[in-house]
Amino acid sequence: MLRILEYIVLAIGVAIIIVISYWMAIWSYSWLPVQATTDAQRVDNIFSFMVMLSSILFLGIIGMISYSIVTCRAPKGDYREGHPSRGDIRIEALWTITPIVLVLVIAGYSFYIYNSMDLAGPTQILGHLHMPLGGEPAYAETVAADTTNADTNTESAETIEVIAKQWSWTFRYPKENVTSTELHLPVNRRARLLLQSKDVLHGFYVPEFRVKQDIIPDRPIDFQFIPTRLGKYLLKDSEFSGTYFALMQADVYVDSPDNYAQWLKQAASRQPAPASNRAVSEYTQPPKRVFKTNWQTVLPADPPVVNYPT
Repeated sequence: MLRILEYIVLAIGVAIIIVISYWMAIWSYSWLPVQATTDAQRVDNIFSFMVMLSSILFLGIIGMISYSIVTCRAPKGDYREGHPSRGDIRIEALWTITPIVLVLVIAGYSFYIYNSMDLAGPTQILGHLHMPLGGEPAYAETVAADTTNADTNTESAETIEVIAKQWSWTFRYPKENVTSTELHLPVNRRARLLLQSKDVLHGFYVPEFRVKQDIIPDRPIDFQFIPTRLGKYLLKDSEFSGTYFALMQADVYVDSPDNYAQWLKQAASRQPAPASNRAVSEYTQPPKRVFKTNWQTVLPADPPVVNYPT
């Protein structure tokens, strides 16, 4: 009878762990910034999946330890060593096969997500966006997604050249001969970026887009995604690139097609001029040092010459 009661308690404990882990997986969507591309849903799904697995493992181990403390206590004054488990083939198989299965499941699901990215149009997941409960991040001044004609606005926009260097981002629109320090993209249209680095390793990363790509010197990389949410976002360098790494940021705007065309026309009408660059400005200021370190730093590249902004 006591053994049956233990099995019932264990079954209830397993059920509670599964329910809590599933709730954690659903709640984990609110930990992330807003979803602003078609790929964001898939990335968030695998993050939620990992949270659920981690919760099951964590709660399962804590639960087993707690159960053992309650049911397997030695009598008072009994200091004998417990029964050794070495050589038990069942335990050996359990902690060998279980991690292998978990790793294969995670790898398989990750590979599936990776293969499915950049293939589906915005209408396939626009209706299933999970919005964070905590509201918008401070750096993303987003507005409601424009889903009008979302099923027809999936054609590719022009290829935009993205040039990274220490320490600035430059975006060139070859068709209109426009160069900018802001990245503008039309909503619900495939963005095609040609990523290039002029010096060291950089990383193209916009948290709301859930896309990240290392930019390797002397190796142009074609990068694609479909932005689905109007608004202003912040592009960050995800790879440490030297002294002024923290200043390696740029504004990203997802515009309606009309506003995008209007911005391109406005930018094309401006004369190119050197853009403001905080890294250059800080480098040229007299250093404020308590003592001389003789540490070498990298001379920032000249400010980019752009049409917009100036």
